[in-house]
Amino acid sequence: MSSTNRSNSRKLHIADYYVTPIHTIVEFLNEFIKHEPNAFKGKVLDPCAGGDSKHLMSYPEALKQIGVRNNNIITMDIREDSLAFTKGDYLNYKCDGIYQTIITNPPFNIARDIIDKALIDVKDNGFVIMLLRLNYFGGKLREDLWKSHMPKYAFVHNKRLSFTDNGKTDSIEYMHCVWQKGYYPEFCQLKVI
Repeated sequence: MSSTNRSNSRKLHIADYYVTPIHTIVEFLNEFIKHEPNAFKGKVLDPCAGGDSKHLMSYPEALKQIGVRNNNIITMDIREDSLAFTKGDYLNYKCDGIYQTIITNPPFNIARDIIDKALIDVKDNGFVIMLLRLNYFGGKLREDLWKSHMPKYAFVHNKRLSFTDNGKTDSIEYMHCVWQKGYYPEFCQLKVI
């Protein structure tokens, strides 16, 4: 999820694949489970798991590092070169509501579609966690989302993230935005990590 070289390609997302730093996810997860210790007790889905011959799948690896059992982590990705167990388009995937938590770094151009679907697919009281640009809160296109499905938390990363092997960052601040299905408060709790 970089602000540069964004692609409008819906099918392959090849140009929209950026490796999320595992240490950043672990930092978030360690803070998040202080507030929601049961969030990862059931099945966890990463619908945009990524990974390739040079990179691990970021969220599954981070989840393992905080103690989530490997057999509770379900992975999916649209890219054929992904390390995900299931190759397919999450937006066309029929879920059976077994997921306690859905967590990912969605392609920016379809993030809203993934959020909407995840809020349907997750169990009641389950969590939807998306890495998003902090400025995702702005704009008319998402105003209805905030009115009907305000997230419970926004964990803002105080350092800019690097999604490239060379360590360079872009000019964007990021957050892990957390919804709890069935709990949509009037305002979101914000924590800087």
